[in-house]
Amino acid sequence: MTGRGVTGPSALIIAAPSSSGGKTTMTLGLLRAFTRAGRRPAAAKIGPDYIDPAFHEAASGRPSVNLDGWAMTPDRLARMIDSRGDAGLLLIEGVMGLFDGAPAPGAGGDGSAAALAALFGLPVLLVVDGSAQARSAAALIHGFRSFDTRIDLAGVVFNRCGGAGHIRSLTAAAVEAGVPAFGFVPRQADIALPSRHLGLVQARETGGLDALLDRLGDLVAAHLDLDGIAALARRAATGPRLTASPATPAVPPLGQRIAVARDHAFAFAYPHILEDWHDAGAQILPFSPLAGEAPDRDADAVWLPGGYPELHAPVLAAMGARPDGWVAGLRAAAQRGAVIFGECGGYMALGRGLTDADGRDWPMAGLLALDTSFARRRLHLGYRRARLAGDGPLGQAGQGYRGHEFHYASITAEDGPPLWRAVTDALGEPAAAAGLCHGRVAGSFLHLIARG
Repeated sequence: MTGRGVTGPSALIIAAPSSSGGKTTMTLGLLRAFTRAGRRPAAAKIGPDYIDPAFHEAASGRPSVNLDGWAMTPDRLARMIDSRGDAGLLLIEGVMGLFDGAPAPGAGGDGSAAALAALFGLPVLLVVDGSAQARSAAALIHGFRSFDTRIDLAGVVFNRCGGAGHIRSLTAAAVEAGVPAFGFVPRQADIALPSRHLGLVQARETGGLDALLDRLGDLVAAHLDLDGIAALARRAATGPRLTASPATPAVPPLGQRIAVARDHAFAFAYPHILEDWHDAGAQILPFSPLAGEAPDRDADAVWLPGGYPELHAPVLAAMGARPDGWVAGLRAAAQRGAVIFGECGGYMALGRGLTDADGRDWPMAGLLALDTSFARRRLHLGYRRARLAGDGPLGQAGQGYRGHEFHYASITAEDGPPLWRAVTDALGEPAAAAGLCHGRVAGSFLHLIARG
């Protein structure tokens, strides 16, 4: 950390040995408990996750952002951490296990929680699933503590614990591993966040979410040492604040008045992209295709982010058939020369048709020669690097981008000039995600994170 100043908010990374260990529920419970205690917490999510930040915001009342060490430069990460400096406490939720991230060490940027902890000197609170172990937890904790000496494993909390005897065993395990324990949360089978094929059901679709968050807050407040956990946090070593000149947007604004589709079908927008556009002076104009809304008639750009058009295809098709609906609005925008860009679910919506999981065909906007299907689902998952095949609103030909692909759709037809060339995965292997570009209408399955 030589040469880096210490600024930014007091922060703590919440990690786990693996996925499904309780990171998200623990983070949400802590956010709600700290909020009610007046500590003004904010949150961030490590990695390419579109869903957890919305839950963070619901729990704390403050916007959450993504911190992606694979796709973002250290300067950008520093700026984003610094931007949360008005929070009393920043809780950063990890991705998968503490050391999991793409690509492998030595192959380039590292998107793991451990890499972020090392880069900014942040302490780690490890969430351990205690449901099927006792003294063995000591070996697990010791391994995570000693595997990378750059990482400050400052504490551990145990999740899904049994009775008093089990807690005594886990307490002894933490002592044996030399890491302080800050609490033991019991098994609560009736407290769970619903999920589906791309992860958790979105926050805005989760019924009774506020009551659920209150219960999570009650649970952690009753079983964790909140003061002790808060005391673990320290200021991120982000270096001198980068305020000499405005930050370059991760993705350039598509226009000055940007209509953005925002509803249950189109909700996968990275918060930092919208924040960048706003900070660059662009006006964001939300509209809901599911509610029968068309993009603003004065918009010079339209963005359809990812989401779940496959789950809402009948409604999208019905609303798109209306003379004043979203399809007519998109076609009018195209005729006046507006930029129209779609990512993943938004890309599918710009195509001619979508086949749902039951084999039913639904018409979409028809602005790109694209047909997609969920009748035969196949997972496409991973980081991507790509270069623009031609000049356009995203930059000049050859401009590089980093993004992420996560969907189950199959392409049954994709005809026309590609948006991207030289698409590779995180390890540099070729990947098929070229997208389409027809005039000022373009899209692909990539969720763009940043240039580079």
